[in-house]
Amino acid sequence: MFLTNLFKFKRVCTHEHITPDMESGYCPDCGKLIKNEWYITRCACCGIKLKTVSIKGELQPQYHYCTNCGSQEFLVEKLEKINFIDINFAVLEKCEAEEHIHLRNTTQCWEEKTDSQPKLLVQYL
Repeated sequence: MFLTNLFKFKRVCTHEHITPDMESGYCPDCGKLIKNEWYITRCACCGIKLKTVSIKGELQPQYHYCTNCGSQEFLVEKLEKINFIDINFAVLEKCEAEEHIHLRNTTQCWEEKTDSQPKLLVQYL
């Protein structure tokens, strides 16, 4: 029994069913809410886009120096939406989003907007 516990590996969910085209969704393997976030790196000197890689959870450019100006400094920029131009430079991070518990206990109501204005009620004396 001890040997089986010794060789048990801790399984970490990779959220492979959450595709890059989704903004967020629940992972069917672990049940957590996953949010897709896109990041890109830029040279701090000239502002050119650099190919981004994730090494041990840290975002950094693929090369240590900028191919345009030779600078070593870079900035990490979070993209709201990915477009086809930035897809070659960006990296996808799948982050666990916290669910808003207070939204579960609230009741929301809304009124449909009508084209006509409400009429005044007639008051009889």
